[in-house]
Amino acid sequence: MKTDSHLENLKESIREVEEAVTKGLSTKQRTLGFHTSAAAIDILEIILHKNNLIDPGFVIKHEWFNSERKIEEKFPFDFQYKKEIMNLIKNIENIRNNLCYGKRQEDKILEKLIYDFNKLKELFKEVTGYEL
Repeated sequence: MKTDSHLENLKESIREVEEAVTKGLSTKQRTLGFHTSAAAIDILEIILHKNNLIDPGFVIKHEWFNSERKIEEKFPFDFQYKKEIMNLIKNIENIRNNLCYGKRQEDKILEKLIYDFNKLKELFKEVTGYEL
């Protein structure tokens, strides 16, 4: 997928997350799970495309972030803030399925998700120069 398409999808997900924050984290858990996850993967793909580390047809699967071994296998190359970015995405993905398919989570878990997501957006801006 082209970077422009990823950016468009990313902006949509960010709007959905912002709306969920406004309406109340606990009432929009599935929205938060799906959209923080999708946005995190779009962020990573944009960074990797911008650094010419992956081909346009390369698709990142969110499930890869449930395994440290899979992360190392799929992303052997280095880029700015790699460790921090991968840890933030891993944090987001570790809560994703519970939010999307499981029981309601405590507010502190949702607040941590939003904190990690906002930190990921900050690193994205620093690495790519894109305004969101």
